[in-house]
Amino acid sequence: MGRPKRFIAGAVCPRCGEMDKIMMYSTDEGQFRECVACGFEDKQSEESDTSGELTTRVNQRKNEDDHTVKQVVFFKSAADDDEESSD
Repeated sequence: MGRPKRFIAGAVCPRCGEMDKIMMYSTDEGQFRECVACGFEDKQSEESDTSGELTTRVNQRKNEDDHTVKQVVFFKSAADDDEESSD
């Protein structure tokens, strides 16, 4: 007998696009996911993901920028001008 069915938080159904409607369960045939909204079913592949972390713009950035402050700019409002002229 397989483990109990469990919902996957944040999962989106590939067929109907509903979020938080996918549940996972295991049987003797393998691991499955099912959408309770539209009835979509899918068997998870047996292959393990050995590729590691996905390449994104965040983890591939070389970060060679100089993050020091070059110039500080102060903005004055019209109220500041009125106060200076009345002094």
